[in-house]
Amino acid sequence: MNLALFDLDHTLLPLDSDHAWGEYTMSIGWRDPVEFKRANDQFYADYKAGTLDPVAYLRFATEAVREHGAIKSVAAHADFMGTIIEKSIKKPALDLLEQHRAAGDTLLLVTATNEFVTRPIAQRLGIEHLIAVELETDATGWYTGASKGVPSFREGKVTRVAQWLAARGKTWDDVAHSTFYSDSMNDLPLLEQVDTPVATNPDDTLRALAHARGWRILDLFND
Repeated sequence: MNLALFDLDHTLLPLDSDHAWGEYTMSIGWRDPVEFKRANDQFYADYKAGTLDPVAYLRFATEAVREHGAIKSVAAHADFMGTIIEKSIKKPALDLLEQHRAAGDTLLLVTATNEFVTRPIAQRLGIEHLIAVELETDATGWYTGASKGVPSFREGKVTRVAQWLAARGKTWDDVAHSTFYSDSMNDLPLLEQVDTPVATNPDDTLRALAHARGWRILDLFND
């Protein structure tokens, strides 16, 4: 098995899908435009700084869908896909995915964003396997605001990929070659785990580290 692992936000997309979804819910009147934007921007700044509290953020990020329920939320997300995400899917990212498909690699999207936001995006990108923050559900089958299992954030991404392999009767040792594309220092644990780390649209800190370690640097969105 050859694994091609991809972060999502600012890696395959030139935006943060979680932050964009929050902005979208605000635009359709589901959130207070002043208070929500302040909190959303602060959580995003915490993420970039590596100080995000994933438990607090997940409760905040799922508040709108928990209040509005499954039918309205799924319909809103479909509109979000059409109006926001579709415009953000760029040919260089699709070409990169296709290169790995053509090589026979197994593609795996590994994101710290929750599964409600990201599963339709993975499907649109044609990526069969998704590792995202899993959401706990209540007796009705809808979200509680808590995560289920290990959040796929920082070191959790390494753990979740290992769990994904174990579910298939494999370990990291069974992977012939692994590549991981990411923009963020938050993903350093998984970048250091794989055979070929690729700093993709990297932030300044990761770019400097990639230069120092001789890692490949890929800028997909320079057009």
